[in-house]
Amino acid sequence: MELESVKKIYDGYSKVYDTLFKRFFYPRIKHAIASMEIRPGEKVLDVGVGTGLSLKLFPRHATVIGIDLSSEMLRKAREKVETDGLRNVKLIEMDAMDLNFESDSFDKVFISHVVSVVPDPYRVMAEVKRVCKKGGKIVIVNHFKSKNKMVSGFEKFINPICKKIGWRSDMCMDEFVSRAGLRVDRISKLKKVDFWHLIFTTNLK
Repeated sequence: MELESVKKIYDGYSKVYDTLFKRFFYPRIKHAIASMEIRPGEKVLDVGVGTGLSLKLFPRHATVIGIDLSSEMLRKAREKVETDGLRNVKLIEMDAMDLNFESDSFDKVFISHVVSVVPDPYRVMAEVKRVCKKGGKIVIVNHFKSKNKMVSGFEKFINPICKKIGWRSDMCMDEFVSRAGLRVDRISKLKKVDFWHLIFTTNLK
C-alpha cells in the first residue's frame, strides 16, 4: 500500500474508528500495556496511536509520545487527551517509517495494529529499534496469518480486499520476526482462539 493511500483511508476512518474497532482492539491493547511494566520516569513511544484508544491506559508516571500519519485520527486522539487530562502525553503527526527522533530516545515502544498497514513494516521496525534504547522493550500487537491452512488460504484470498480498506491479512508472523531481527521474549494471545498476537521483545540493537 502506498503511504498517501494509507493516510487517506485512515483519515476517512477517523470518525467511525472507535465504533468499528474498539471492541476488537481495546482488550488486547489494554492487556499489552499492562504487561509492559512501565516504570516511573520512563519515556514510551506509541507508534500508530490512531484515535488514542491506548492513551488512558499508560501510567501517568511515564512520558508518552504518540505518533500517527493521519491528522484526522490524531484530532480524535487530542480530544481524548483534553477530556482525560493526559498531561503526560504528547501527540505528533509523523511517518513511522521515518521517525524524527534521536537514537536511543525511548525506554519502551508500543506498536498496535500497524505493521500490516504500513508500506514497509521492516523499515518501521528498523526505525523503532534505532530510537529505542538497547535493552528496551518493544511490544507489538497485530493480526498475523493463521497457521491453519484453511484459514490462511481464506486470508490470502481476501487480502486484495483488505488492502483496499487499509491493511494486509496475509502477513506471516515467523517471517516478520525473522526479517525484523527481533529478540522475542514471548508471544501470546488474549484468547486461545484469536486472530491477533502480542509479541514482547527486547531491543538488542
